[in-house]
Amino acid sequence: MRIVITGGFGFLGREITETLLRTRTHGGSPIDQLVLTDRFVPPGAPQAADPLVETVRGDLAECLDEVFAEPVDVLIHLAAAVSAECEADFDLGMSANLDTTRALLEAARAQSAAGGPTPRLVFSSSVAVYGSDPALPLPPVVSESTLPTPRSSYGIQKLVCEQLVADYTRRGFIDGRVARLMTVSVRPGKPNAAASGFLSGIVREPLAGLPAICPVHPDLRVALASPRRTVEGILRIAAAERGSGRGRLDGGLPVNLPALTVSVAEMLTTLRRVAGDAAADLVTVAPDREVEAVVGSWPSVFDNTRAAALGLQPDPSFESVVRDYLADHPDAVLVKA
Repeated sequence: MRIVITGGFGFLGREITETLLRTRTHGGSPIDQLVLTDRFVPPGAPQAADPLVETVRGDLAECLDEVFAEPVDVLIHLAAAVSAECEADFDLGMSANLDTTRALLEAARAQSAAGGPTPRLVFSSSVAVYGSDPALPLPPVVSESTLPTPRSSYGIQKLVCEQLVADYTRRGFIDGRVARLMTVSVRPGKPNAAASGFLSGIVREPLAGLPAICPVHPDLRVALASPRRTVEGILRIAAAERGSGRGRLDGGLPVNLPALTVSVAEMLTTLRRVAGDAAADLVTVAPDREVEAVVGSWPSVFDNTRAAALGLQPDPSFESVVRDYLADHPDAVLVKA
């Protein structure tokens, strides 16, 4: 089995790669080659040293011949420009998110047309496809049947790509699946340009002894998933067979990954309880209208039924999320928790 991960050296790409390398199997089949594509390959990246791994460096749209030089069985498409980047630079978002995804779908279609295997493609979408339109407000609980009305360029681009994946699947060009990701928290490493990045920063930075800004009112409720649950969800959707019944992918709708609903105030209270006043006092609440407009347009309560049918469950509490972060990234924690 040859698996390709776009954005393979981004945060989720590394997490998924490490999970697959631990088992060296996917869906019960051995992995023969794991191809990681990214614009930047960190020097000395341990994943790149594994004999199972091949790296493809460069702009994805320009590297597709190399990616498809051999048949691709599974393709996990993570590469994207993030939300705040897309609001700041419309052309970047359209190129990185829409145009590149269309080129990737065409390359997968060409493989099928040439008699190769039909690629199983997993597209990482986002909760940002939803938004509260004044004329069509969101219901109290959102499910996959809720009409998406994005309120950001990023959300629009993700929704358009979802529809392309659905149509390429309907036509038999690919076996496409869409995983709608909740905001992932707590992400390790440096802050990124996502509008929701503060939902990691208000925990990650204080635990490292650094100040952090909370750009929303603490009453805001959000839908979160830990890195562990997010990786589990993506790989479960990638491995699921088609059909009805528990553990199988029924129908063509996207799957909203399981959501833990929590307020920002509850997140800060948890940080204080787990890490103490010294860490919690490093967070300053300074609302930013632009950030609140984007993140506040996303739903916070989800019906997890479709994900549960695949055996997926949300994180039990935000405290469990924080303690997972402490266990997984001890070198990034300077405050005694």
